[in-house]
Amino acid sequence: MNITLKIWRQKNKEDKGKFVTYKLNNVSTEMTFLEMLDYLNEKLIKEDQDPVAFDSDCREGICGSCGLYINGRPNGPQKSVTTCQLSMSVFKDGDTITVEPWRSKAFPVIKDLVVDRTAFDKLIEAGGYISVNTGAAPEANSIPVKKHNADRAFEAGVCIGCGTCVAACKNASAMLFVSAKISQLALLPQGRVEAKERVRILVEKMDELGFGNCSNTGSCEAECPKDIKLVNIARLNREYYKAY
Repeated sequence: MNITLKIWRQKNKEDKGKFVTYKLNNVSTEMTFLEMLDYLNEKLIKEDQDPVAFDSDCREGICGSCGLYINGRPNGPQKSVTTCQLSMSVFKDGDTITVEPWRSKAFPVIKDLVVDRTAFDKLIEAGGYISVNTGAAPEANSIPVKKHNADRAFEAGVCIGCGTCVAACKNASAMLFVSAKISQLALLPQGRVEAKERVRILVEKMDELGFGNCSNTGSCEAECPKDIKLVNIARLNREYYKAY
């Protein structure tokens, strides 16, 4: 199929940036979205043009580094997939596809479609972990954990830190990401020791890094490729109130 691409091009953080239009022919519906961008870049290199910079690593929906804003939605029109898993089969011959980087003060553009997501790393470094000495690994059944809690902790733990929640939110809030980390640890016995300190640190760090406030519109849950639930934000709020 033949498509038209409107891609955000930006040389560096200081550059104003603009959309550039590319015509791409003979795109296979069996390609993923990133394979299509690879195909475009091969064409641009052959034409002695600067290829489009975009992020990727595993291309298996695990690392979370590939996120792009496609036709007004994070990761495009398919639900519960990362950009690298988005199939070109969802588009039609003659379509115009607009591709942008994540838009957030906390995620500044490095070049073209690549953004700096160091802010998420700083959140984890600030308190998204367990630091108490738990000793050697205990026998699996020696620490009783309710199945409901274990299941909810696992569901929160599948968050890959892709930033889709930030891109989807009109306020560029990181509440879904932070609440997933809070839930993952708060629901397990090992995480309760530092629960109050952890939630205070992470919420304060989130504000410091320039993320917006949550207004409970639910767009983060709707677009999350790992289906992290909004109930985690409610749990974060409860943990935060208990911390004070």
